[in-house]
Amino acid sequence: MIASKLTKRDIVLAVSAGSDVNHADIAALVQGVLDCIVRALESGKTVELRNFGVFEIQIRKARIGRNPNKPSVSIHIPKQAVVKFKTGKTLREKLKKIKLP
Repeated sequence: MIASKLTKRDIVLAVSAGSDVNHADIAALVQGVLDCIVRALESGKTVELRNFGVFEIQIRKARIGRNPNKPSVSIHIPKQAVVKFKTGKTLREKLKKIKLP
């Protein structure tokens, strides 16, 4: 069965379980890695993590949308930057092996 979510705290606990480094230092390290990724994406850089995947910025064009509760009203949706994730080869192969219900 596929788990519902993995939190940052879960990652810290998993890494600290296999090391002698204290919990607070690992939490700071994980946060530092995430902050570095965010800063790179903010500056327009692509973030490539070998065998895991690539994060890149993609610009969505402005468009006209509709409110499902009031379909007669048009809403202008401005262009915006979004993060696109493309899986790496190793991760993609592991995902293929997941048994789906």
